[in-house]
Amino acid sequence: MKTGIIDSDAEKIKVNSWNEWDPLKRVMVGRAKGTMVQAPEPAVIRDWPNEGFPKGSYGLVPDELVDAADEQLDNLVKILEKKGVKVDRPSDFDFAQEVSTPDWNQKSMFGCMPPRDVLAVVGNEILEATMSQRSRWHEYLCYRPLIINYFKNDSKMKWEAAPKPRLSDESFNKNFWEKYEKLSNEEKLIKVRENDLILTDEEPLFDAADISRLGKDLFVQLSLVTNKLGYKWIKNHFKDHRVHAVTFDNYYPQHIDATFVPLKPGMVLHCGERTADPELIRYFEKNDWQIIKAEKPSKTYKTLPRMSFCSPWLSMNLLSIDQNTIVVEESEKMQIEQLDKLGFNVVPVPFWDVAPFGGGLHCATVDIEREGEMEDYFPNRHGRF
Repeated sequence: MKTGIIDSDAEKIKVNSWNEWDPLKRVMVGRAKGTMVQAPEPAVIRDWPNEGFPKGSYGLVPDELVDAADEQLDNLVKILEKKGVKVDRPSDFDFAQEVSTPDWNQKSMFGCMPPRDVLAVVGNEILEATMSQRSRWHEYLCYRPLIINYFKNDSKMKWEAAPKPRLSDESFNKNFWEKYEKLSNEEKLIKVRENDLILTDEEPLFDAADISRLGKDLFVQLSLVTNKLGYKWIKNHFKDHRVHAVTFDNYYPQHIDATFVPLKPGMVLHCGERTADPELIRYFEKNDWQIIKAEKPSKTYKTLPRMSFCSPWLSMNLLSIDQNTIVVEESEKMQIEQLDKLGFNVVPVPFWDVAPFGGGLHCATVDIEREGEMEDYFPNRHGRF
């Protein structure tokens, strides 16, 4: 099994990525192998009785789903390598093991398909997120061999880890899901806008995939996995940046990269079903950014792959190779046509089989090196921004 650590080109390793679109030189791509249906915990409870996992049960995701996903991930690797991008992969890891801290025991872990959830690269820094699910508390360990290799071979790399949370019962609103599902849609949106969701503000909590990098500006979505204290920690940590807390009208917000997706300087793709804060829209418009309403996805919630807990809006979970070249799921014909009309070179790849493992093309990758430096794309202020 290849680990992705290539000693022969170690001297060429450079951690550097300020945004989502500069030319991609090196990337990490996850794996589906070993992924678990998570054991129950305060933040998440799976319930797939038709798949052999009724509420309260857990275990390895079926082999046929794993094989299909890994085939598509391996295909993505080949495509990226043909484009001249160096690709690193995490090593095998036992996610079936029981894990614990002095505060809790958890019967299983999760997996390593979506490294974007755990790792944020901002400039020459790799930041390990807190994570807000007990099954994902130890997930950073499966990326450590790669991170250590980068650190040893890039003298300018910074390596940070946000404070590991306790994730005791006090970090979660008791019986949240039972109460939340009984609310009207408008009542849910009020809670989303106030970030009054599953997480309390007992301690800082955030997933890396709730951070969108646009040079000097970082946008942090408050969500089911990122709380106000998590945003505060990120804001205090990246003192050379303008760090903004944002919400969207999404009943189940979790990760910003299927809602508000930067394509290149001056252009962002927006999920029209998840209305953005008017002040955020005005901030972009005041700085001459086009806000493009994404085309509707080909999937519906009824036609998503088996055991997928993701949204159909993975259709806009894109990976930019450079300002002109974007990798898109091949079945998303309307999204591809829209990007083509906007002047992008679209690289279609099959990727929906990866959805049951935690996301799409952006989720499955972490850009370790992109060309470019930090730039200010928002010289004009507006409202709280």
